[in-house]
Amino acid sequence: MCGIVGYVGHRRADAFLLNGLQRLEYRGYDSAGIATLRPSDSIRTVKVAGRVSELESAVRQQTFVGDAPATLGIGHTRWATHGPATQENAHPHLGGDGIIALAHNGVIENFEMLKAELEAKGYRFKSQTDSEVIAHLVADHLAAAGSDSSVAGCLEAVQQTVARLRGTYGLVILFRDFPDLLIAARCGSPLVIGVGKNEQFIASDTSPLVGCTERIIYLADHQIAVIRPDNIQVLHRDQGRVRPEIQKLAQDSQEVALEGFDHYMLKEIYEQPKSIQNALRGRIDNDNATAKFGGLNLTTGQLRAVQRIILTACGTSWHSALVGEYLIEELARIPVEVEYASELRYRNPPIDPSTIVFGITQSGETADTLAALREMKRKGHHTLAICNVIGSSIAQEADGGIYLHAGPEIGVASTKAFTSQLTVLAMLALYFGRLRHVSFEAGQRIIAQLERLPRAVEQALECHHQVKTIAAKYANATNFLYLGRKYNFPTALEGALKLKEISYIHAEGYPAAEMKHGPIALVDAHTPSVFIVPQGTVYDKVLSNLQEVKARGGPVIAVVDHEDPQVTNLADDVIHIPQIEDFLQPVVASIPLQLLAYEIALLRGCDVDKPRNLAKSVTVE
Repeated sequence: MCGIVGYVGHRRADAFLLNGLQRLEYRGYDSAGIATLRPSDSIRTVKVAGRVSELESAVRQQTFVGDAPATLGIGHTRWATHGPATQENAHPHLGGDGIIALAHNGVIENFEMLKAELEAKGYRFKSQTDSEVIAHLVADHLAAAGSDSSVAGCLEAVQQTVARLRGTYGLVILFRDFPDLLIAARCGSPLVIGVGKNEQFIASDTSPLVGCTERIIYLADHQIAVIRPDNIQVLHRDQGRVRPEIQKLAQDSQEVALEGFDHYMLKEIYEQPKSIQNALRGRIDNDNATAKFGGLNLTTGQLRAVQRIILTACGTSWHSALVGEYLIEELARIPVEVEYASELRYRNPPIDPSTIVFGITQSGETADTLAALREMKRKGHHTLAICNVIGSSIAQEADGGIYLHAGPEIGVASTKAFTSQLTVLAMLALYFGRLRHVSFEAGQRIIAQLERLPRAVEQALECHHQVKTIAAKYANATNFLYLGRKYNFPTALEGALKLKEISYIHAEGYPAAEMKHGPIALVDAHTPSVFIVPQGTVYDKVLSNLQEVKARGGPVIAVVDHEDPQVTNLADDVIHIPQIEDFLQPVVASIPLQLLAYEIALLRGCDVDKPRNLAKSVTVE
């Protein structure tokens, strides 16, 4: 949610800011703006309630011939929390009489108290946001310092300000009287500094930095950075100066380019054979018929002693956790509970010491998942992460974990991260199973199926043309049902979510057998039902449920992994996928469901990569 960029150096600031904001569009937003500063000038802001392309046009209109380009600036894309999507509520916000400009990600919980205090001092607010409070508070502390107009004074004003904030923030601030200075601060909202040569960059994540620098610094919670063209100083809010760790930016420009695809979502759907292969790479131990992980940071003895596992997540990651529950319980015989992170963070469930907690998240920044892991860690439980983004908040705070190595996922609707999560969870189930009762021979059979997976997904993508034809038939439907059993019940949930997210069609996923306990009342000639009916232990049962829908006149789309005259005769439309063992069917069966959602969204004229009201990384509660 929201996106921050900043630049200080020698090149044209607005060019980097606009390009960076375009790369951050996937995070979800409804307004955008930049603030730039030239020496001996006032801060110039340009803001729009709309897309970055509109901001770019507005910037061009306000650029005068002969203007020296500003080499300092900040930018922001806003996802509305406090106040609607208006130009006034767009960032950056000015503080005082324009002595500072600020961009903020996060939510300030005590802003109303602070706002009343500042209004009593004579400050006038132009927006309804909580963020403008921070801008005026920094300005107020600067004013209180009086003649101490120095970088040290700016830093002290920021330190005094963040000490009074309750909530989450990622801040980047520029100061009218210092045209070569940015100050950034973080608490619960990610910030990454790009280290350049006589120039520095800052962003909410690494995507705007690709092609600009290969060296980065991840700010940690409660850290403040003083950023100048030739120097970066990092301090802990309370403990003084710290030595930042400079890391290599492990991403190239191709990973954030469309490479001939019409949309990032489509590109990422087609990247899944590769992303699954990357998830598997180096983690198969054929000699011991098991999986291996380098980052769990627990001994074999500690892992063998685990008596219960909690998987906590949100959205698509929660669906992958449900599959993980089935996998681990079947292969390892360890009780598993799947918890919505937004609920777990506020519950106080009885958890014994032999329980470990996995947080599953693509971004590693999901606020609810991060808070749930922190709560579990506070109570003394081992916390582990399954995430995609190296250096993310959850990756840093968990005791250990597993990276997906799926590459950047730009489309808001998750595709390749979901199937990579399923792949990692299957390997984790194998690992725990081999620690317990799964035989060497059984482990070899599971590995053989895992190694087939990238090719099976590649074959599943061949249904795209068939799916496109089916999408045209049902694009005007207003309701869909998705139905599956056992491992494919979570697949049905995920298929329904994909359709809701990007086409805005109401869709629900159910265990197929639950239809007759209420949802079958929704079945009519205008409500398509998508049945996931591969061969397996529950095939006959799902077929019976399919017949119940057909008996009531409901159109049926069936996803099958075999030539089956019975299904072909019953279903209105059939999509074929390759056969694979039932515990890996969700990976393969999700491919046509992703494509179906994509094609229907296109036909309905929806913005596939940036669906309304949604954000890629949900960093607020």
